[in-house]
Amino acid sequence: MFGRHFLISFVLFGTLSAAPALAQDRPITVFAAASMKNALDDVNAAFTKATKVKVTASYAASSTLMKQIEQGAPADVFVSADLDWMDYAAGKKLIRDDTRVNLLGNRLVLIAPKDSKLANITIGPNFNLGALAGEGRVAVGDVQAVPAGKYAKAALEKLGAWAGVSSKLAMTESVRAALALVARGEAVFGIVYETDAKAEPNVKIVDAFPADSHPAIVYPVALTSDARAAAAPYLAFLRTQVAKDVFERYGFTSLIRPTS
Repeated sequence: MFGRHFLISFVLFGTLSAAPALAQDRPITVFAAASMKNALDDVNAAFTKATKVKVTASYAASSTLMKQIEQGAPADVFVSADLDWMDYAAGKKLIRDDTRVNLLGNRLVLIAPKDSKLANITIGPNFNLGALAGEGRVAVGDVQAVPAGKYAKAALEKLGAWAGVSSKLAMTESVRAALALVARGEAVFGIVYETDAKAEPNVKIVDAFPADSHPAIVYPVALTSDARAAAAPYLAFLRTQVAKDVFERYGFTSLIRPTS
């Protein structure tokens, strides 16, 4: 099944005959949001298995990655966890606009350590997260820069919880760092993506934030302005049924129709 999907995809994009030559080139370099690590590692492995073209992925907060690209770090593909940082890249002409596509969606959830006794919590208007946290901390990505943190702040403000919890936030450099604080029991709660929570056995999901409490979580992808030709087949592969199946297995929502 895998081979059939892949061959169809590459015939459609006219790249199959080029694969042997690309295999001799250096790895494709992908800068991707930290929350994509588990799923994208599997997608990259599938791509390499089929094409013999290696992929090197660097994971961090979208803000950190974009600043690195802006400062000259070599990257062929950029995957952001929000539209803002991709828009920033477009404004700075750091991506090829004609390759940009909104690839995936996600959900924002409240998590607690696996053995936490806190349960039966429903997130809604006038949600008093500060009172629930007590003397503990709530781990989030930096609310000024990290997409997960920005989504979290928007949700907390919309639900009337920001004032009571803002002084208790433990802000981190990425959503995965916030996840780690909760997994180690160093924070009583954390606000992360659903896919992060599912990837960490030492945390549990307490509840999901209402979808209308924050901007839609969208992961756009694009080739960088300095991307090599070898990256085009990779970007095409992200849009195949094979990749879609992997992403959805990890809890992402596909926002596009597969090309094959």
